[in-house]
Amino acid sequence: MILAVDTSLGTTVAVVAADGRTLAEASTPDPLGHAEVIGDLLAQVVRPGITHVVAGMGPGPFTGLRIGIAAARAFALGRGAPLIPIPSHFAIALDASADGPFAVVTDARRREIAVSVFDGVDADGIPALVRPTRLEKRGVELDEPVHETTELSAAALARVGARAIAAGRVLADAEPLYLRSPDVVQPGAPKRVSS
Repeated sequence: MILAVDTSLGTTVAVVAADGRTLAEASTPDPLGHAEVIGDLLAQVVRPGITHVVAGMGPGPFTGLRIGIAAARAFALGRGAPLIPIPSHFAIALDASADGPFAVVTDARRREIAVSVFDGVDADGIPALVRPTRLEKRGVELDEPVHETTELSAAALARVGARAIAAGRVLADAEPLYLRSPDVVQPGAPKRVSS
């Protein structure tokens, strides 16, 4: 069984069986308040027998992604289960039904969108990424048909993770795909004060 956690848009968690059946799923579309709801959502879906944990790695905002990834890492560590990082747009692409290349688009705030281009699925059943995620100004004309969404399914994320595990593939590294750097910066050196 695979537990999937994603906080790139709202907060969503799911448990999927080895055959791909969704055993439990819970979510909230609110793009804020991840820390307040993640524990309750996990409590609704977690069950014995979880063997892997999939973490949605974004694209997403800095704080939101950190909360979901930290929750997934903590659960994996506590259960001694491997953590499988998966880009969040792959879950949306898996659920999209499109012929030919299409763009997965999510809100990036600040009048921008995050865009990833896929073209069907590959031989392992994993969405075929043909152009990596990039930020664009909202309203830009894209060459591909657009699949824009404000939510994603943690169950779909878990199914992508299951296919990656079965194929022995790594789809993302341990670093989240932040939409942009955090607004907070390290303070500079202290100013000298003359006496």
